Amino acid sequence: MTHHTIRGGPVTTDVDVAVIGGGIVGLATAHRLLEQQPGSRVAVLERETDVGRHQSSRNSGVLHAGLYYTPGSAKARWSRAGKPLMERFCAEHGVPFERTGKVVVAVDTAELPGLEQLAARARRNGVEIHHLDADGLREHEPHVDGIAGLWTPETAVTDFGAVCQALATAIRAAGGEVRTDTELVDIEQRGEVVHLALSSGGQQASGGQQACRDHHSAGIDTRLPDSGPDPSNPRGRSGELTAGVVIACAGLRADRVAAMTGHRPAARIVPFRGAWLRLRPDRRHLVRGNIYPVPTGGGLPFLGVHLTRRIDGEVWIGPNAVLALAREGRTPWSPSLRDLAATLRFPGTWQLARRHLGVGIGEVWRDRVVSAMVREVQRYVPEIRREDVRRGPWGVRAQLVAADGSLVEDFTIDEGGPGSRVLHVLNAPSPAATSALAIGSELSARAVRRFPA
Repeated sequence: MTHHTIRGGPVTTDVDVAVIGGGIVGLATAHRLLEQQPGSRVAVLERETDVGRHQSSRNSGVLHAGLYYTPGSAKARWSRAGKPLMERFCAEHGVPFERTGKVVVAVDTAELPGLEQLAARARRNGVEIHHLDADGLREHEPHVDGIAGLWTPETAVTDFGAVCQALATAIRAAGGEVRTDTELVDIEQRGEVVHLALSSGGQQASGGQQACRDHHSAGIDTRLPDSGPDPSNPRGRSGELTAGVVIACAGLRADRVAAMTGHRPAARIVPFRGAWLRLRPDRRHLVRGNIYPVPTGGGLPFLGVHLTRRIDGEVWIGPNAVLALAREGRTPWSPSLRDLAATLRFPGTWQLARRHLGVGIGEVWRDRVVSAMVREVQRYVPEIRREDVRRGPWGVRAQLVAADGSLVEDFTIDEGGPGSRVLHVLNAPSPAATSALAIGSELSARAVRRFPA
């Protein structure tokens, strides 16, 4: 059909913008497009049977204040801008959230320099922080044992799975589409039109929340980053959608979607699985809000094992970070031979292992031995015992890794070459959920610039 694009130039396309991926970043992008460009034709394409089934709902639900991120980085800027936007969205759409605050705990003098570095970074990012001594720590978290700490009242918690459902509802109400059970098979740009080959399906999102909260129902992905459609996939081409601009927010499949366009970034997605423990209901009083250690990470951009009182009152401990055997496995240890082969063929995986072998072994040990993770937490909440916890949910995070084995820490958006009408979000680790609406605003602006004036 012929219609006018959101900048007024006539182009024959089905939609102005197609967003690949119905996670929180893709949904937030579509929502912001429709807010900023009312009347534009926007379609979100999600391969699962509901939105937000992967990283978007498999997390602690923390709305990060922005303590940790390098000043001036996209993470720092977009988390600070995105958190109030997300809180306002939750308030307007009936999604519960609560500012529970966060303490960062130093347990010995060796951690004090790291605590001071974190405080300096937080101040540069504009985060409200307060220095605490041992007594101050206990005023906020009575069961914490530390010699010093930081407190920020800004940290909050919500249910990002429920946020995904609310975003899908808002998109449909604004005239956009949310097509679930719709898998991308191929992308080809011809002039000013992008052609998307799609698999069968195309259901409208159901609006139910159970699927978003199901931590054990993801399908197994079997395509390599440099491959075409998987021949073992029974869902072949069954339709085509044309768009003026495509925004790929594909998460764990980001590098694979990029490969479909002929763009092969040197960095690749390496999947890391994280798992949590649940505190028994009768022991939840040990945690009031969020309790974090001073981040060391052994050179890795992970925040360590922490404790979070979630919006539903549960207390989760974790997550750890171990190399995943599948990007979208059905169980924590279920393998995908194609995913594993892609990971092992990538030189960056081996460089990463060489750099962080000791840290990796420790993470695997704590993953397999619950008492080992409990001992880690006992450093700053000594009253928690092995019998107080049960194994909890798990999820896989998409982490972009460079060929030299370094982990790409910041958000990464690739705009392709000159004339490209496909934007790729290649790296959106935490705090992407907190930052989603700010990321969406940025992607919306970049998409609009690709239409003729």
